[in-house]
Amino acid sequence: MKIKTFAVYHLPAAILLSLIAVAIQPAARSAEPEKTVVIVSNDNLKFNVTKIEAKPGEKIHVQLRNEGTLPKASMGHNWILLDSDAEAVPYAMAAIPARDTAFQPKALASHVLACIPLLGPKEVGDVTFEAPTKPGKYPYICSCSGHSLTGMRGELIVK
Repeated sequence: MKIKTFAVYHLPAAILLSLIAVAIQPAARSAEPEKTVVIVSNDNLKFNVTKIEAKPGEKIHVQLRNEGTLPKASMGHNWILLDSDAEAVPYAMAAIPARDTAFQPKALASHVLACIPLLGPKEVGDVTFEAPTKPGKYPYICSCSGHSLTGMRGELIVK
């Protein structure tokens, strides 16, 4: 029995190898788009978004907009995502005297998963990160001058 062959033999070896490599590759998955969350803060010491839901490992883009009018020195806002709820109050307390480091205490930096630095009035900041792979609740706070202790906080819920 004679086997029918195709004209593959006439292709240069590099092209032939490329065709084989493409043929055996698994179908490429389209990259999932990142989740975008816009959080507005102002002089009322509140975030307008206090809950963000995400899947483990999901890519998230957070934009913080300070729409306040008071000076940055007294009413600046930042966004700090922490690794556990147990760290929110200790971090906030340690941040109060940390004016020289933009209210981000260096001794607790290992608990920060993502952050947007201190913003003055009408400033905007961004951060993109991957949600933790472990399901759970992860607090985010404004660490400036005890703002989170008066209610400027929320949580990332990974499920």
